Amino acid sequence: MLDLKKYIRDIPDFPKKGIIFKDITTLLKDRKAFKEAIGEVTKKFKNKKIDFVLSVEARGFIFGAAVAYKLGAGVVLVRKKGKLPFKTHAVTYDLEYGTDTLEIHQDAFRKGDRILIVDDLLATGGTTKAVVELVERMGGNIAGIAFVIELLPLKGRDKLKGYPIVSLIKDEYC
Repeated sequence: MLDLKKYIRDIPDFPKKGIIFKDITTLLKDRKAFKEAIGEVTKKFKNKKIDFVLSVEARGFIFGAAVAYKLGAGVVLVRKKGKLPFKTHAVTYDLEYGTDTLEIHQDAFRKGDRILIVDDLLATGGTTKAVVELVERMGGNIAGIAFVIELLPLKGRDKLKGYPIVSLIKDEYC
């Protein structure tokens, strides 16, 4: 397996001072690294009978769509408020400085469908926890949660206890 961490570029002080942004564009543009990332997530869930991959705006869309294709599953988009054209379910959650709202189409999947949540990064876990709430409120079964990068010092995994979590890169530096 490739050391995928080598394909992530750290951008200090973006989008604000004190933040180290994890730039995935360097992984995406490398065909071997991108293929490896998708292959590793797919391998972990290939026997889990996934019906739908839920991908989270915006960078999660890239990974979620590719994983869904490899698993033979449908893709469901979770978007910020006001971006989906049909009737939605919404969840509002806390951010460091305020709140945000995510939405999903009401007919995105059926009760009992097996769902894999895919996003690019696990930081504090707030966004993913909100997505989990949406899925469970709609009657979906969470078969797993996958991330390309997990920022270990932020302990986002603690908010997601009880769910199978896969992260390809575990980073101590954030």
